[in-house]
Amino acid sequence: MQFENNREFALKLDAEDELSKYRDQFIFPKVDGKEVIYFVGNSLGLQPKSAGKYVDEIMQAWAELGVEGHFKAEKSWWDYHERFADKLAKVVGAKPSEVTVMNTLTVNLHLLMVSFYRPSGKRFKIICEEKAFPSDQYMLASQARFHGYDPSEAIVEVKKRNGENNFRTEDVLQTIKEVGEECALILIGGVNYYSGQVFDMQKITEAGHEIGAFVGWDLAHAAGNIELKLNDWKVDFAAWCSYKYMNSGPGNASGCYINEKYHNLKDLPRFEGWWGHNKKRRFLMEPEFQPEPDANAWQISNVPVLALAPYLASLEMFDEVGMPALIRKRNKIVAYLEFVLQEIDKEVESSFEIITPPDQNERGTQISVFLHGEGKEIFNYLMKNGIFVDWREPNVIRLAPAPFYCSFSDVFNFGQVLKQGILGKKE
Repeated sequence: MQFENNREFALKLDAEDELSKYRDQFIFPKVDGKEVIYFVGNSLGLQPKSAGKYVDEIMQAWAELGVEGHFKAEKSWWDYHERFADKLAKVVGAKPSEVTVMNTLTVNLHLLMVSFYRPSGKRFKIICEEKAFPSDQYMLASQARFHGYDPSEAIVEVKKRNGENNFRTEDVLQTIKEVGEECALILIGGVNYYSGQVFDMQKITEAGHEIGAFVGWDLAHAAGNIELKLNDWKVDFAAWCSYKYMNSGPGNASGCYINEKYHNLKDLPRFEGWWGHNKKRRFLMEPEFQPEPDANAWQISNVPVLALAPYLASLEMFDEVGMPALIRKRNKIVAYLEFVLQEIDKEVESSFEIITPPDQNERGTQISVFLHGEGKEIFNYLMKNGIFVDWREPNVIRLAPAPFYCSFSDVFNFGQVLKQGILGKKE
């Protein structure tokens, strides 16, 4: 499609948008009484209007039923998490038995590493990406120390080549080959939080299995954003937060994937608790743990239903729309954003450098831009003028026009405000 950087063209794209009606199902913050342009769904998604209703249902059941709400509420609490399985499996390309919802992201990665980081002898190393999200770095280092290893020896980082902004798949595969039988685990962020690059999860997973390592993925920036086929790719495990593209609310519950081949393995270690115990016998209070026959065996405590309620509300919309439709709009709106940035770059004689890969297969909703010659004042200008974007040092702005609620007009208007901010500074 031949794009145009004008209001009429953006409105035309909005009129053709099959998902435009969903914009009205979200609540937008306001600046000076006007709804903001919200490009930070990669950090915290907007609140679905239905989220309050789902929370209120639980509050009302608690008021009317008390403890009996566990079993007699319309959406009974004791199996509330089971309502996620079918819908969430479609989002991440899994079987319903392979997914569950519990805890928060880094907590779940730690718990999953009990099962999948099992260093022994010379096989003790962990491969991750250079400058992974800090929480992952802290987690991996603490896991290495917990098992008695020096993180500087146990953790192998795949690095970007000098002068390049993204990782090359061949470099990841080469690192895996070089570490070889010393590698116990590969754990990488499926979508890089800084650049928005999507890793080739299928090839990397295959390469990890060829050397006998477990392969897991942190899908914080991937779930609800890109096409995932965790079961087809034979991924061993994965976890993701739900508050970014999946709009579940700040700090909310994490989703987990555990490949079906690890279900019902008695010799696979894991930390256990009563919500992972055989559901049919859970309230018999038996002393010996009998695991559920699926991913729910990794559950520990009864689930926080008040937290899960907004997640379920959002997931209902994902199930209604489907990932293919979201990805179609994502590709189009991100391409339009890229075009608008390039056009504005020409008009202001500045120097924008998009560090997110241009190939649609290697990126999701996020575009990361080096604003060379521009300081944080341009970020502050955008925020003051109702454009919510994300700043990363030294001078990167991350833009994520989430397809559920962002419009093509948002993209055009963002470009105009960005131009005004830069030109105004130069005058």
